[in-house]
Amino acid sequence: MLRSIPFLLFDGNCAEAMTFYHGCLGGDLTLTKLGETPMKEMLPPEKHQRIINANLKSGFIEISATDWMAAPEYLPQPGNTFSIFITGGTLDEVKPIFDKLSVGASKNRFQALHDLPFGVYGQFTDKFETRWVFVAEK
Repeated sequence: MLRSIPFLLFDGNCAEAMTFYHGCLGGDLTLTKLGETPMKEMLPPEKHQRIINANLKSGFIEISATDWMAAPEYLPQPGNTFSIFITGGTLDEVKPIFDKLSVGASKNRFQALHDLPFGVYGQFTDKFETRWVFVAEK
């Protein structure tokens, strides 16, 4: 089953922000540092202490987040620190939606659906400047 939740991008303070939200909303908070994952080999050591995945669940509220991992030419700015996160299901479920939403998408930072250690991943900014992130099971 596919679902959509807010996906927030922070610039090195993801753990602090999500811990604050956890204190306000309660529930369960999971923080995973890049250096604790097989993906650490894909990025430089100075990013290994950053949060690659944060997830807060409190009742019907759920928020996912990460620290900024993009190349320096893509600096966080108001408007590019929030995405719509489509998660769950299989490649067969997310691919048709990914393909439809990405028609006319910016080729800048477009990532087609591809395998990563945690599942299938893809992202793009659509023709209306809305950022989308997709994660599915392998």
